[in-house]
Amino acid sequence: MKTFSFSSTLSLPPAGAAQETSKNEEMAFSSMLYSPVNFTVPRLHSNHHRRRPFSITAAIPPLSSAEVSAVSETLDSTTIAVIGGGSVAALAAALSLADPEKRRQMQAEEVGGGDKEVVREYFNNDGFQRWRRIYGDTDDVNKVQKDIRLGHSKTVENVMKMLLDEGPLSGVTVCDAGCGTGCLSIPLAKEGAVVAASDISAAMVAEAEKQAQEELFKGKDALSPGLVLPKFEVKDLESLEGKYDTVVCLDVLIHYPQNKADAMIAHLASLAKDRLILSFAPKTVYYDLLKRVGELFPGPSKATRAYLHAEADVERALQKIGWKIRKRGLITTQFYFSRIVEAIPA
Repeated sequence: MKTFSFSSTLSLPPAGAAQETSKNEEMAFSSMLYSPVNFTVPRLHSNHHRRRPFSITAAIPPLSSAEVSAVSETLDSTTIAVIGGGSVAALAAALSLADPEKRRQMQAEEVGGGDKEVVREYFNNDGFQRWRRIYGDTDDVNKVQKDIRLGHSKTVENVMKMLLDEGPLSGVTVCDAGCGTGCLSIPLAKEGAVVAASDISAAMVAEAEKQAQEELFKGKDALSPGLVLPKFEVKDLESLEGKYDTVVCLDVLIHYPQNKADAMIAHLASLAKDRLILSFAPKTVYYDLLKRVGELFPGPSKATRAYLHAEADVERALQKIGWKIRKRGLITTQFYFSRIVEAIPA
């Protein structure tokens, strides 16, 4: 029996802690969990031409039955009892060696259309209801969704810190590309920024506009002096135009494969005068395995493709258009992972 092992572990500060590292001002938040999982796969023996097993040990998150249920949103109690948390982890490791594209295509066909149409349809319907709960403050969320809410809020907090580090935002023009329910647009407006916010989902835009009205007017007939209500529009990233002091695009590149992400990064940078802030799901062995755990369980929320991006690829895309990364951040919780980069013209 021959044994191979591979693992990916994080060594980062505890969740909620911030740390500066060198001139890049690295910020990191983490909650690290992992456990070894062993499984065997057949192997062709070189001398006797017959299959012999070998084992692989993978360090991946130890999901409990409850956590697996929350991630999948499709498992019933019988299935959970049969497969168990450890077996799910083993299956996830095995799946990491396979290509899930065929099942993705089947899911896309069920919804109808290409990537963009699938994303628009999802976030106008089931996805809108799900993510409105996650981005909101309701208690109607499960453990995984609550954890994602925490991670996303930390991303917004860190982006606001990056912006405010350069001085007051009063009068600064900001494009919030892929604004969702206004999690960033509203704090920006409260700081006096002039915000142009857009999203591919009309449902998301309507919710963002509603929340902005409630938050900024607070029952009054007029805004406080110095505040400007964000301008919300239904637009995909490709349709954005104009010039802004700063362009921000949070957690949207997950819907773009790398070849299309390069073009989108170039387009967003063309709209920015001074800086571009991006957040994206980082591509590492650890995160890719965790992503595959979710891919084991088909369901409505899995109809959209999720693309991870290596930081080096994003940096190369920026360098091609004459931009450089000035600040970097990493936000991680148990189920949320987001790399933040702030880029400026080189």
